[in-house]
Amino acid sequence: MGCTKQCCAPAWANDSLVRYVVSFALVDSAAHKWWLFEATPDIKYQLQLFYTLTKQHYNYLPDGIVITHAHIGHYTGLMQLGKEVMNTKDVPVYVLPRMATFLETNGPWSQLVKLKNIDIHRLKADSAFALDDAIHIETFTVPHRDEYSETAGFKITAGSKKILFIPDIDKWETWNRNIITEVKSVDIALIDGTFFSGNELPGRDMSQVPHPTVSTTMDLFKHEDAATKAKIYFIHFNHTNPLIWDKATQQKVNSMGFNFAKQGEVF
Repeated sequence: MGCTKQCCAPAWANDSLVRYVVSFALVDSAAHKWWLFEATPDIKYQLQLFYTLTKQHYNYLPDGIVITHAHIGHYTGLMQLGKEVMNTKDVPVYVLPRMATFLETNGPWSQLVKLKNIDIHRLKADSAFALDDAIHIETFTVPHRDEYSETAGFKITAGSKKILFIPDIDKWETWNRNIITEVKSVDIALIDGTFFSGNELPGRDMSQVPHPTVSTTMDLFKHEDAATKAKIYFIHFNHTNPLIWDKATQQKVNSMGFNFAKQGEVF
C-alpha cells in the first residue's frame, strides 16, 4: 500500500503483474487431500487459484492450515473463514503454543475459535506430527521478531520427498541449526528471500526488519556443490525485491545455481 516506485508502479497499472503474499499448497493426490501453509491476506485469490490449477479436483477449502507466526502476511487470511464470509466448520489450524494462545485470546480470531469456524491444533516445537499416513512434519522455531507468537519453520516429509519451509528468519547465524546442513537434508528448500540486498528501504532502519538477504544467502552457499544450490528456492519477497520484476536479477540468481519461486509453480 502506498508504493508508487519502480517496483510497484507496473503492477498498479496491470493486474496481471500482481503477485500474492507467500503461501503454498501441499497435496496428497493419493488421499485426495491438501493443506495450505500460511493464511495470507490474499487467501481468497489463492484458494481460487488452487481450485483453477487443480481443475477443481480437490475441495475448495484445505483439509487444514499450517501457520508459522503472527505477522500479518501469515495469519490474517483466517478472517475469511468467519461467519461474515465462508462460515466454515472446524477447519484444522496447526500452530505452535504461543500462536495458539494468541488466536484463542484476541479478537477477532477468538471468535473463529468460539464459533468453531476453526479447530486449533497445538503443536510442539522440535517434534513431529502427521497430517496423514503419507505426510509427516517436523516443527522447529527460528529467531524472528516474536512480538505476539514464536516463529515456526517446518521440515515436511511427503512420501519420498523432503521439503524445508522457512519464510521468515532474522539471520542464519543466530539460528541453533546450520542452514547448509538443513538444506542438504532435503529435496527442496523454500527459504527466506525477503530482501535481495540491504539497501531496499531508504529511510527505514533495516535492523528493525532483519532478514538474511538473497545476496547473503547465496554468498553463504557459494562453495557448495551445484546439487545443493539447486535445492534452494527463495520465497517471501518484499515488494522492493527485484527478483519479482527485474529479469537481470532473476538471471543472476539462476546463473549462480539458485532458484526463486514463481506464483503458480508446481513441484
